[in-house]
Amino acid sequence: MSIDPGGPDGDVASSEERRRVEARRLALLLEYDGTRYNGFQWQVGVLTIQDEVERALGKFTGEDIRIRGASRTDSGAHARGQVVDFLTAAPYTIDTFPRALNANLPRDIRVRGAAQVGLEFDARRHAVSRVYLYTVLNTRGPSALLRNYSHWVPGSLDLPRMQEAADHLCGTRDFSALTAPLPPERSPVRRVTRWDVRRVEDRVLIEAEANGFLPHQIRRTNGVLVNVGLGKLETDITKRLTNGSLREMRNCPSLPAKGLCLMRVVYPESIICDENGDETR
Repeated sequence: MSIDPGGPDGDVASSEERRRVEARRLALLLEYDGTRYNGFQWQVGVLTIQDEVERALGKFTGEDIRIRGASRTDSGAHARGQVVDFLTAAPYTIDTFPRALNANLPRDIRVRGAAQVGLEFDARRHAVSRVYLYTVLNTRGPSALLRNYSHWVPGSLDLPRMQEAADHLCGTRDFSALTAPLPPERSPVRRVTRWDVRRVEDRVLIEAEANGFLPHQIRRTNGVLVNVGLGKLETDITKRLTNGSLREMRNCPSLPAKGLCLMRVVYPESIICDENGDETR
């Protein structure tokens, strides 16, 4: 897009005016190991994923860029398919951004793909759903290799009981009893598409998809499911927690964030492909 170099009084347009008119909005597909970060979102005095991505963008473009993320992953949680968007007036081609940013990012954060989107696009508000995977290592002893990517549970887990309890979570539900305290203006209601439990060798994988998740909702809910699988809770506990007959869940700790991974953010249409050509929809 071109602009008239002259302002209303014939003056040359300022660099800020030029950037505002010429700016493109880009979306990035991110993968990261969240072990050493205090979550995705920027916070004062601590290291976050947003900090590192914005720092890399600044080095590459020379601009002061603020990104918006599709989901605010917890401290220690990981992502395979986080999506962020931002404005830039940098003249580089889309394909240049992943290569240049990866050269400036730490090795535990990688850009898997990039795309130009409409100026009105918002990675968080325009998402239809998010898909999260929680990994439980169900073995007699802990693992040295998986210690940062799973939660170890040595006891025998009854998966049919866990799935029965998980089925009560599907639909439009009030998750007040399974989330952190919310401000009065924030609704505790979310629409859950699926909450699946399956075993792959020595791991129990719990995958949830919803239009959005509340703070600590997944980790607290999966803590309940694990206790159901251990026989410590009845399978109807999730039904009671989401229909209002049970207001809070005591003595059932939230699972640690290290087992949680944001797998995919779903949009009305594909907006971006990773380096393998797989689309984010």
